[in-house]
Amino acid sequence: MKRREQSQTEQLRQALAEREAQLQEAQARLASLEGSTSLQVGRALTAAAKRPGRSLVKLPRDLYRLWRRSGSTNHTARRRVEPVRSFDAERQEARLLTGLGGGREDLLVVATVLGPAVEKAVDPYLRSVPLRPHDAQIVMDAVDVDLLLVSSSAAAPGSPWAHAGDPAAVDRTRALHWVLESAAARGVPTVLLDDAPAPPALRQLGFDRVHKGDAGVPLHLFNPVAAELVSGPEAVFVRTAPDQPVPDVLQDLGVGVVDADSPGLPDALRAANVAVIPESGHGDLRLRRRAWACGTRVITHPAVPLPDTEDLAVSVPRLRAEQPTPREVRAMLRQVFLDEAAPVRLAALLHGLDFAAGTPGTELPLSGRGVAILADPASEADAELLAEDLLGSRLRPAELVVPDTAARMPGVQRLRAEGLTVRTVRSTAPDTPEELTRDQTRSQVGGFPPQHWAALAECATSPWSHLWTGPVGRHRLADLACAAECSDADAVGTPNTPEGAGSAAVGGTALAGAGERGFFDRDTGGRQYVFVTSVTPELARTELLRRGWPPAEWNRRGTRLLALGPDHGTGTDGDNEGPAHADASTGAVG
Repeated sequence: MKRREQSQTEQLRQALAEREAQLQEAQARLASLEGSTSLQVGRALTAAAKRPGRSLVKLPRDLYRLWRRSGSTNHTARRRVEPVRSFDAERQEARLLTGLGGGREDLLVVATVLGPAVEKAVDPYLRSVPLRPHDAQIVMDAVDVDLLLVSSSAAAPGSPWAHAGDPAAVDRTRALHWVLESAAARGVPTVLLDDAPAPPALRQLGFDRVHKGDAGVPLHLFNPVAAELVSGPEAVFVRTAPDQPVPDVLQDLGVGVVDADSPGLPDALRAANVAVIPESGHGDLRLRRRAWACGTRVITHPAVPLPDTEDLAVSVPRLRAEQPTPREVRAMLRQVFLDEAAPVRLAALLHGLDFAAGTPGTELPLSGRGVAILADPASEADAELLAEDLLGSRLRPAELVVPDTAARMPGVQRLRAEGLTVRTVRSTAPDTPEELTRDQTRSQVGGFPPQHWAALAECATSPWSHLWTGPVGRHRLADLACAAECSDADAVGTPNTPEGAGSAAVGGTALAGAGERGFFDRDTGGRQYVFVTSVTPELARTELLRRGWPPAEWNRRGTRLLALGPDHGTGTDGDNEGPAHADASTGAVG
């Protein structure tokens, strides 16, 4: 029997097993219904009504017997029913046998035929099952997947799927075509990322969706966190092809050269103040976004010089002489985080696909960004500030957790009316002096002990929690979540003041007791991203807050703390977006 016929037989076997499970469950319910006392009483009454003469005389005796038997269970007369086994249980067992953790619902299980760069980009956001030409059929038969994802870069020379779609590579094309047919027969959506030149026949194999572009910017690889830990030239030229010539003016200026597909591209971009990118269609935009994620200004170099444009001999020395300002770095990185990051691109790709019933939500790639707001407004005015702050935030929070006494405030009710999930926690007894007066002492984070934040975090379902103590501006929450995604830190907050001052401010409110700067801490100064041993936490993992540890002890317990500097003042960002990149036409920053 051919492998294709084996796959169809396996699908029919699974469908038959599901039907048998449904039939078995229906038989068990029917047997339970037939043996019920209610049905037998109904039958006795119906027989007496049909034959009033003799049946009415026997009716009291029959009802008495039914009453006597209803209190005892006759195990020998009961029909033996095998335990019901559904197809969903077999699906979960199949995933467990293949090492995919069948009980998890936080990631989509995806069969992948990807190039190395795309595979690294999507790795934290999908449960990847790689397919290779020699085992693609076996893996597709053995594993139940939610999606098939293929990239054109996987057909590049030197890869296992090299030249797939080319008539000269019949074996690989046939194997990929069989995988697509198997996915279509099982109702699994198929997506092609057209991120690189590939044989035209690859796009004509019958994908449900073809996306022109890559999988977005992987911020866990391209980020500005280690910007000062690398060294290199202040300007770099990014070659899109190994044989691409470097402009003579850049050679005279001593500009560094790096290939677009080089593993050292992130380090080269982080070390440079300006990157010169050749104009080459959508590839130009892809490299531009990666440079923005590294906090690097961009100059696009057209193949044909345009009139009224600034020459590279002028723009490159001018931009390489000074580092991008903190506001520029934050604005560029924020734009990539909100619009072009890998989880955003994956969520857009999955939107609208016809997934099989029972598949986890297509928004799962973005689930790691979920932020719960933990707040305890002291008055209705504070609740109104909370509502204005959250409704104006660039990053919409997933939920709000407040004490039940604050749930009745108009500001919280307004957030509930806007569609934000509001959860409440019972923290104090109602109508007590503690509740009515509210202690205003600000001796700890937000004036509350860690146990108070832990109680609020217990009701949060999001992976991240923001300790709201006052308005922070429309960009701050997005910047905090972006910094956490870039650095894989456990908590992000404002840097503590040096030399024992032990206080910081969040939202204009001084917070004491946050701890002193450690011996190994570096002076943050104007730096935006730096790992430290103590911060005043603003965003932290929900599991970390649930432990109720004082923030001063977090670093000693093995957590990674990232200090995020402000744009204007400590802990509050202005509403001005600021300059984001270098314009190719003028070379000016703006």
